[in-house]
Amino acid sequence: MRLEARSAYVVGVVLLVTAAVAYSTAGLFTKGVEAGAWEVIFWRGLFAAALTTLWTLNGGTFRRNFFAMGASGWAVGLVGALGTAAFIPAFKLTSIANVSLIYAVAPLVAALLAWLAIGERISPRSSAGCVGALAGVAIIVSGSLGDISLQGDLLALGMTVAMASIMVIYRKYPETPGAGPAVLQSLFLLPVAALFGSPLAVAPVEVAILAAFGLFFAIASVALAEGAKRVPSGQTALLSALETPLAPVFAFILFAEIPSGATFLGGAVVLLAVLLSIRNET
Repeated sequence: MRLEARSAYVVGVVLLVTAAVAYSTAGLFTKGVEAGAWEVIFWRGLFAAALTTLWTLNGGTFRRNFFAMGASGWAVGLVGALGTAAFIPAFKLTSIANVSLIYAVAPLVAALLAWLAIGERISPRSSAGCVGALAGVAIIVSGSLGDISLQGDLLALGMTVAMASIMVIYRKYPETPGAGPAVLQSLFLLPVAALFGSPLAVAPVEVAILAAFGLFFAIASVALAEGAKRVPSGQTALLSALETPLAPVFAFILFAEIPSGATFLGGAVVLLAVLLSIRNET
């Protein structure tokens, strides 16, 4: 049983790292197009829902994902929709670094919610890792705190609470499927985005970019959901914080943006905190 638990834990860590890599591109996609937040939400959600549904059909898991997700699946869909409605506008209103910094609070939020909801206590190692991750992202944004949009930061905080809540739901109800609720959260937002935005006015080239965004989101959503079932809530949020140092790396690869010394140092601190927190955990 211990070997099986170790194997499940390792698989969970790999899935969560995959989700973090995919999620780390969100700011690049959002800020890389001229389309507004609601337009981005519409097209990303449409393609993400379609691709995820096709994935379940191809894998023969459609019925389990969409007809057996239960109340917990609907809850994930609703909370996820609220998080997405805050997540995309946050990138439009404040910097990627600030969104990443605020999201780094997720380990603390998830640990608190898990303790209140399911009585799961966070280990001393994970607690230390949370502190280290917060210190790392604080270093990353230390040179860019002079121009912060309060509205964007508050939206990012709302997204953080939503994501932490989803992690705890999956930890409490591990039988909840990942794909169905991910599609559901996109479907919840499509009519709202169409009402408040103008998705049909988006240029075709930007629709193609947002289609890729939808693909990355589909991969990230499924990987996060499946990984969160196998890893304690606090560590799930902590591993997700890997996107903080990864985002500047992708910005350099795609846009030749050279990260600052603070970004390199803070990213190293975050990575070290994550590695130390998962060592010898089962």
